[in-house]
This record gives sequence, structure tokens and C-alpha cells, in this order.
Amino acid sequence: MLREEHESSGAWEEFVRIYGNQVIRWCRGCGLQDADAADVSQDVLIRFWKHAARFTYDPSRRFRSYLRQIVRAALADWSERRGPQARASIDVGGVLESLPAREELIARIEEAYDTELLDLAMREVKGRVKPHTWQAFHMLAIERLPGEEVARRLAMDANLAYVARRNVQRMIREVIGRLEGGPGPKRGESS
Repeated sequence: MLREEHESSGAWEEFVRIYGNQVIRWCRGCGLQDADAADVSQDVLIRFWKHAARFTYDPSRRFRSYLRQIVRAALADWSERRGPQARASIDVGGVLESLPAREELIARIEEAYDTELLDLAMREVKGRVKPHTWQAFHMLAIERLPGEEVARRLAMDANLAYVARRNVQRMIREVIGRLEGGPGPKRGESS
């Protein structure tokens, strides 16, 4: 996904929207002043974006670990540029290993990443399936309506509504797998 959209300014804006504020909040949590937190987070985002075209998702590793390495390098470079006083005011290794700060950043980044993947996958699948198939999925899986009510609203058999939900969920999982670098669905497949 990132390779395909790397040159798109819209993709950059979306990336900053998703990750920018989390990185800034985390930098502030490490004790950086607002201006310094903004500088470091900008550096983190730019570093990632420069490497995004070559980024390959590895299911055995987590995206958050990759981004944490970039944050660690950016904080180390920031403190090095600032000199001894900055190095004394922030313990880059200690702060990054601080469980509450690290876990909060990890959770926020992972949640944003997962939410974005799900949103992209759902938009793609919605465009590939028939409207009543999508409606059955949405009513059952998202709105959590009972099968009988969905069947009544859509004038379809309840079993068919459940089959539609299962098929759409399978397609969404396949698209997420493809977006993360795994095998994806066959083009033109619909329910």
C-alpha cells in the first residue's frame, strides 16, 4: 500500500493525520517542550516517509517496532544536536524503555494503523460487492442487528444474510492481508 501511494500528497497527508499527533504526544510525554516535540515528530515522519517506498511489512514483526526504531534514532539525533545539556535532560534509552510511555505510544500507533487498514479494506470491498450484500454485512457485523431483523429489512432469507456477512468478512481479511504485504484476493471477485 505505501509503495503504491508513496508519491501521492494525499497519502502523505493521511499518514500525518494518522501518526503525527500520536508521535507529538509521545515526545511530549518524554519531557520534550512543545517546539522540540514538534521538531522530533516531524523528523520521525519524514524519516519514515523517505523509507516508505522500500518498507515491506513482515508479519513476524510489528509495524510499531519499526516505527519505534525511527523514533529512537530521531530522539538520539535531536539530543546529539542539542549538546550535553539536552542529553542530560532526556535519557533517550531510558525514556523509550519506560513502560508507560512506550506502551501508550505503541498502543496508539497500532490502533491507528489497524483502524486505517480496516477502513481501506472495507472501502475496497464495499465497491466490489452488491449493495444488498454490503447492507447485510453492515447490519449484522457493524450494527449488530439480529439476523431475523436484517432478513426482514432486506427481504432476504436470514441464512443468506449470514452468508453475505461471512463472505464480506473473508474479503476484508484478504484485502488487509494484501495491504500488509501478504497474498490478496483475486481481482473482480464479488459476492
